[in-house]
Amino acid sequence: MNKKIKIAIIDDETLLVEGFSIMFSNVKNIQVGITANNGLDFLNTLEESSESDFPDIVLVDIQMKPMDGFELVEILKEKHPYLKIIILSSHYKSNVLGHMIKLGVSAFIPKNANKELLVTAIESVNNSGVYFTKTDQELLAKYMSSRSKKLRFTSNEVLSKRENEILKLICLEYTNQEIGDKLCISKRTVENHRQKILEKIGAKNTVGLVAVSYTHLTLPTKRIV
Repeated sequence: MNKKIKIAIIDDETLLVEGFSIMFSNVKNIQVGITANNGLDFLNTLEESSESDFPDIVLVDIQMKPMDGFELVEILKEKHPYLKIIILSSHYKSNVLGHMIKLGVSAFIPKNANKELLVTAIESVNNSGVYFTKTDQELLAKYMSSRSKKLRFTSNEVLSKRENEILKLICLEYTNQEIGDKLCISKRTVENHRQKILEKIGAKNTVGLVAVSYTHLTLPTKRIV
């Protein structure tokens, strides 16, 4: 039996939280655990949670009071750096996306997204740590091109052939195990290569790595069969 993905939902719109909870109750591999209407309540509940209740993924609204989503994400990433976070927002701009990428947010989903998109994003973030829509990629390109310090390299200049292969598969949302199986290497070897790629490109996390890759490198746009 596959383990369910435990999610938490933090949004000041009670109806939205309740609606999401009802919707996910019909999804076999997703379980809604902690819910809260503001960041402070969520942090208090999270600290009191047992290991079995601790979420795999947190869905966070940006516009909340007294603590907005930006502050909550910063606190969560400082206290729980490996916790995966999906931002829920009615709208966001490229500078907001860029800021969240630097913090290590895994995905950005509009509040009016349909069930299929939400489930796909949650599953992708759980399996590979990241999910970017086509719109996200376009916003990332806009954000990165506006930065004063632009990366001036291609993947072939700084990465080995094997690292290039792994980078492409990471951006196609393959897990470390799937990459290892495809390239006939161990999961541990994939993890070592991933760390070297991060160091060479200068990204802080996998989300940043994918963001840089989408905007500066030529990569495939769908899984390689």
